[in-house]
Amino acid sequence: MDLLDQHRGRLSSRRLAVLVKHLPSDSAVNRELHGEAAEWTVGDHLLAAAVDHLAAANWMFACVNAAEDSEPPEAPTPVPRPGDSLEPAPQPPPEYGEYRRDDDSSRSGSSKTPSPSTLARFFS
Repeated sequence: MDLLDQHRGRLSSRRLAVLVKHLPSDSAVNRELHGEAAEWTVGDHLLAAAVDHLAAANWMFACVNAAEDSEPPEAPTPVPRPGDSLEPAPQPPPEYGEYRRDDDSSRSGSSKTPSPSTLARFFS
């Protein structure tokens, strides 16, 4: 296909727009318009979500089964997605909450973060 055909009158503007709109997701035009997001498929997004959920589940398991006098494990960081800023994620990530050792604050309702004993009751 020669793009000069539009100038010559053999390719309409509508046909050219349809051709550009339906370019493959890995085309140079889509990479220029959407950046790295053009290279991620639905499967890639689902796989990243599965990895994040597995890491969060393992972290919660480690928190519940940690010894009372041990240091709490570090919260997992999510897999970077296209369009995420290049700044490092806050520690701990807001979607996982903070690890807390005191059992009294969970009873008072002052925080949304569950205590280890609350997590143990939930998973047992």
